[in-house]
Amino acid sequence: MEDTAWTALEQKCLSCRQCRLAERRTHVVFGVGPRDAEVLCIGEGPGEHEDLQGEPFVGRGGQLLDEMLEVIDLDRRRNVYIANIVKCRPPGNRDPLPDEQDACIGYLRAQVGLIRPKIILCLGRIAAMKIIRPDFRITREHGLWFERAGVHMMALYHPAAVLRDPGKRPETFVDLMKVRERIREICNHTY
Repeated sequence: MEDTAWTALEQKCLSCRQCRLAERRTHVVFGVGPRDAEVLCIGEGPGEHEDLQGEPFVGRGGQLLDEMLEVIDLDRRRNVYIANIVKCRPPGNRDPLPDEQDACIGYLRAQVGLIRPKIILCLGRIAAMKIIRPDFRITREHGLWFERAGVHMMALYHPAAVLRDPGKRPETFVDLMKVRERIREICNHTY
């Protein structure tokens, strides 16, 4: 049943025309990873490389994300699912606008419902504001745990922000160690 629901959701998303982002996209960037992952990473939206390849986080920021995940024994092919708030690239890699987020958030909610993760990692301010709380302050609240409906949530600096400001690396490493500890506490798989 879940495979059917997953396939139907993906097909609906791939043919979506609910907002202006659909007009310029090369690919819908639905998500990647095992559908039973206990950890879900959520970014804001695809960039140029993601739009061209149809997979989230494949540019320089994606390479850094893969390295960050590797530090805590996570891998997009093995045990973490990666998705975005919006599934189509905003022009010029700008932040997705509120109406674009609203048009697309149903797909992400459905993904969360099918995956049923135990941990959600919001990658950056936009994802944290949409998933954790609208007034979320990434500089003050990254690395803090929040819980809703039994799901543990934390925001990390977006990998692109860490690339732009290498001074964020030490804080990000500390946050990743907190994630690793929480995974060990609550997840069924040994990572």
